[in-house]
Amino acid sequence: MININGYLISNSLTKSCRHARYINWAAKSTLIGVYQRAMWRLLRPDAIYVWRDEEVRERLSHYYAVLKGERPAKYLVVKRIEVEYSENDGEEELWRLHDEKSREFRETYEDVVEGVKALEDMRRPKRSFLDLKIELVKRLVKECKLCEWRCGAKRLEGQRGVCGLDATVRVASAFLHMGEEAPLVPSGTIFFTGCSFKCVYCQNWDISTDPLNGISVTPKELAQIAVRLYAEGAKNINYVGGNPDQQLHVIIESLRYMEVNVPLLWNSNMYMTEESMKILLDVIDIWLPDFKYGNDECAKRLSKVPRYFEVVSRNHKLACKEGDMIIRHLVLPNHIECCTKPVLRWIAQNCPRALVNIMDQYRPEHLVYLHPEKYPDIARRPTTDEMREAFEYAEALGICYKPVSR
Repeated sequence: MININGYLISNSLTKSCRHARYINWAAKSTLIGVYQRAMWRLLRPDAIYVWRDEEVRERLSHYYAVLKGERPAKYLVVKRIEVEYSENDGEEELWRLHDEKSREFRETYEDVVEGVKALEDMRRPKRSFLDLKIELVKRLVKECKLCEWRCGAKRLEGQRGVCGLDATVRVASAFLHMGEEAPLVPSGTIFFTGCSFKCVYCQNWDISTDPLNGISVTPKELAQIAVRLYAEGAKNINYVGGNPDQQLHVIIESLRYMEVNVPLLWNSNMYMTEESMKILLDVIDIWLPDFKYGNDECAKRLSKVPRYFEVVSRNHKLACKEGDMIIRHLVLPNHIECCTKPVLRWIAQNCPRALVNIMDQYRPEHLVYLHPEKYPDIARRPTTDEMREAFEYAEALGICYKPVSR
């Protein structure tokens, strides 16, 4: 065992050559962290200045408090809520218990924030609310309904779902990301393979379309990756991809092996089922969701998914109620009227507290690059005029976008 910042980490994972692609020796993490912290201050000074903005601090108040060590990350309290159940209990009974314990968690967390209770005084029960979540997610994966495809793949038996994945979770890379939104830098990003979407312009197509393009990890190994990133200076643990939703069973179980006070960030296309959202709402400290399309037609043609707006708007609304959020909207050329403006209107009306990153990073990639004649509307980058129109529309709606849009 190796001691890093007071946490014992097994060095068996770090000795494995198959993980050499993305795992540093654990003993070097603290030294690397010193270097990384110096570098990100030089590369992204806006990551420091952004916190001088009172509106940013207010809109990300929970996340900021966890960053400052003024309150614990949610998952740490979830692990201390006692639960009694049996693996023989029916799924309906377990969900009823989950809803009851979710209410208890919120009351307990509020007591912790207000100083009525202290995390260090809360004993770890034999069975926790986290254990119940792990049990429920395993049931969701049996005939998979983690996302709204609800494809029913028996992933635990080796069947692959619409996402291309069986029950094995693979990590393509994990590192301190300096390119995320200013309040998140440096972000401890963990990139998973596979995705529930089939976006024709995907910029991460090499991992989203190839589930085997990565290293398989167990829950304990995934936790060790997260703790290593934290030791190196990560402000958050950023589950991304591909898409993280399809990896929920291993991500949730990995929290058993973590005890560091770091915010958990969910970077998703937000196509999860309501069941998956219930699992996440109590453990995620800050949400970084995509809101791509303002209608189902564009979603079906460009990402191959049905019922897009209904599902994604529902999940954004649930997340908005429970936590801090930075919504990403990628501006597509020729899609200002059909997508950008409806998305921004919906955000202004339903998630007015969220920060919004109005992104100009679109470029023709993947299938659009290979076959521009099939997708003539998005076969170019957005123009300066299109971006100006998007920014002015957000301004008129009162959306706070400037601190996180680059």
